[in-house]
Amino acid sequence: MQTFSDQLGLRCVLMRGGTSKGPFFLADDLPPAGPRRDAALLRLMGALEPRRIDGIGGIDSLTNKVAIISRSTRPDVDVDYLFAQICVHKNTIDYSVNCGNMLAAVGPFAIDEGLVAAAGGASTEVAIFNVNTGKRIVATVRTRDGRAVYAGEAAIDGVAGTAAPVWLRFCDVAGAKTGRLLPTGQAIETLEGVRVSCVDAAVPMAIVEAAELGMTGYETADEINARDDLLARVERVRCAAGRAMGLGDVSRLEMPKLVTVARPVAGGTISARYFMPYTCHTSFAVTGAVCLAAAVQVPGSVAARIAGRADAGEVAIEHPAGTLRVGIDAGQGDAGTQIRSASLLRTARRLYAGIVYFPEATLEAPAAEPAREVLA
Repeated sequence: MQTFSDQLGLRCVLMRGGTSKGPFFLADDLPPAGPRRDAALLRLMGALEPRRIDGIGGIDSLTNKVAIISRSTRPDVDVDYLFAQICVHKNTIDYSVNCGNMLAAVGPFAIDEGLVAAAGGASTEVAIFNVNTGKRIVATVRTRDGRAVYAGEAAIDGVAGTAAPVWLRFCDVAGAKTGRLLPTGQAIETLEGVRVSCVDAAVPMAIVEAAELGMTGYETADEINARDDLLARVERVRCAAGRAMGLGDVSRLEMPKLVTVARPVAGGTISARYFMPYTCHTSFAVTGAVCLAAAVQVPGSVAARIAGRADAGEVAIEHPAGTLRVGIDAGQGDAGTQIRSASLLRTARRLYAGIVYFPEATLEAPAAEPAREVLA
């Protein structure tokens, strides 16, 4: 940590990962896990006021994300990745879930920071352990001359232009937080008067048919976010799903997420809207896409009942910004639906590297530790 006048500085790299962006830190550069580290992250992101003018965060959840990276000591893993979501509505930090979009930038960051040596060929595999969920992901990153390559021909909906592809393969995705693909033991149940499928794959999620919430399922994010009554009802269903999954009171957590689904209209498998959870995502989250793709494989689930015909091994999710395709390796066995792995394409870009500053007084009397799941 550096000192400049009455400010403290931390080395960081601002990265875009998928349709999200935020600062990446080496764990050794931060204070130890706990209230002091949380206070520093909240302050440098500008979490004292809603527009984040006095910090480097943005005005929505997609630009208020933090990645903390360290070299791993675990077998078959290169780096550990701890994701921190700055909760813009509550000025707290939540470590309870992974972010798959930010995950897309972990491999390039690890290579460029010297945590992982680039392979001799045109691409390098980076094995990543997500501390939030205890799951392993393998990223395939295009490399050249020992560095990540960022320019390329890959395009993803929700991001302008093209970039080098980053392929993510999620291993052993079922039961990321609850230990079970179906945390309640049922493919479908009624909560708050609506039929809900509670599924946990990469992220725990409540899946509801859009019509049951008075939606068409094809609204834009802005149309949804303008309806306070709908957002309030979504939150009631989400909290009920959290209790049903055994997660307790989730009113101050970012999990479970909630997704509404409708029949596809653009040649995909299913149309969906993803809640973050307090507003609707302008596109779709990676971990949410993995979970929804898994849910389509579960006979009798809300997603399976709504989904159209899927290509073998692929689920195409129509969302407000386009389509997200998930390769899914699944099957049916004596124990029910088995989700072996899921893979998808993302892109990433290194945006800025330098020092981010925050007032020295921030660490003198840090606020009480926010309500969250303490992991590392």
